[in-house]
Amino acid sequence: MMDLEHPFSDQSNDITRPTKIPAQGALDETRPMLNNSMLDETRPMLNNPAMGDTRPMLNNSALDETRPMLRNPALDETRPMVYNPTLDDSRPLLVQPNLQQNPVQWPPEEDPLAHYQPILVPRREPPSRAAHRRSGCMGAFLILILPILFVLALYFFFPLRTNILLLGIDRAPEGTDVSRTDTNIILSVIPLKPVVNMLSIPRDLWVPIANVGENRINTAHFFAEAEKKGSGPAAAMQAVRDNFGINLQYYVRIRFDGFEQVIDAMGGVTVDIPTPQAGYDPGSYHLDGAQALTFARNRSSSDDFFRMQRGQMVIVAAVKQMLNPLTWPRIPAILGVVLNSVDTNIPLLEMPRIGLALVRGVLQNTLDARTINRDMVFPTTTSGGANVLLPNWEAINPVLMEMFGQ
Repeated sequence: MMDLEHPFSDQSNDITRPTKIPAQGALDETRPMLNNSMLDETRPMLNNPAMGDTRPMLNNSALDETRPMLRNPALDETRPMVYNPTLDDSRPLLVQPNLQQNPVQWPPEEDPLAHYQPILVPRREPPSRAAHRRSGCMGAFLILILPILFVLALYFFFPLRTNILLLGIDRAPEGTDVSRTDTNIILSVIPLKPVVNMLSIPRDLWVPIANVGENRINTAHFFAEAEKKGSGPAAAMQAVRDNFGINLQYYVRIRFDGFEQVIDAMGGVTVDIPTPQAGYDPGSYHLDGAQALTFARNRSSSDDFFRMQRGQMVIVAAVKQMLNPLTWPRIPAILGVVLNSVDTNIPLLEMPRIGLALVRGVLQNTLDARTINRDMVFPTTTSGGANVLLPNWEAINPVLMEMFGQ
């Protein structure tokens, strides 16, 4: 009878004869098991009926640490590699051009990040020397230009009041300036605000004049110039200082025939006339040099007070004309005429500051143009029969304080 425990038993051949199947627990302890850590963690365990329907597979951690592991090359490229110093087969190696000459020790000692996959970081090229030179030049330029800009801003907008006496003289004997000043205007500017104030003084104002005595204020220039050439402007400034108490620093003197030439060099000026005067109806008129001078000095239908107002209107019109871009190509010709017709003691460095303040006053409509009017004087006749104007200082002084702070 066949042995049921050995259905294929052959007593003569012990080599090929199968042995008795031991119990399942015994198999777990003796047979080698293929351990794939990646598969153990993810795939479900298959149930083998021959090994028992209900018994779970025992996992022996001691065997996992010692028995060899079969590697799957397809999985090595994608799955994260956990470094185990006891398993040489699972260690990644850094690829070097020549491993014999440059042996690589993996993982590097004292490197806690050795088990992570290396990441290639692109190398940033350092800035070139040309870039360093450009940045250095720009920094040096800023260091130099900022103090200059600060000084220019301080120069143009420094809140210092500048007072100027504008003098207009009539025709004088050839080669001299011995003439009376029919136009006397105090111009005051404060560039920062900007403040531009103009006060016209009547030419017939009767005041004391140094080295002359009481006389019309417009004769101060005449007597000084007759005595010493070139001393007229200083004498006129001194007469204004002594009587009005205003500190005048500079003067501008222009001859009336030169004034006419300056207006023509500009291409004329446009004057807005609000009321009928000097033969013009209200409106806007473009006047050439001769017309502008006649308009400013006309006395046929008005007195000296209206004449002073018209003179200020022409001055403002001339400033506006210079701001017109169409006039800018004429600037060289204008400067040539001004140099021949105007003399002044204003320094060249001070001219841009005063000019900018005057332009800002006109553009921003902050120009305050006034005259010493009829309410500020007393008409009278001198012992010699001359018709003059006596100043009413009680009415004049408040205006002086408001416009000039003095």
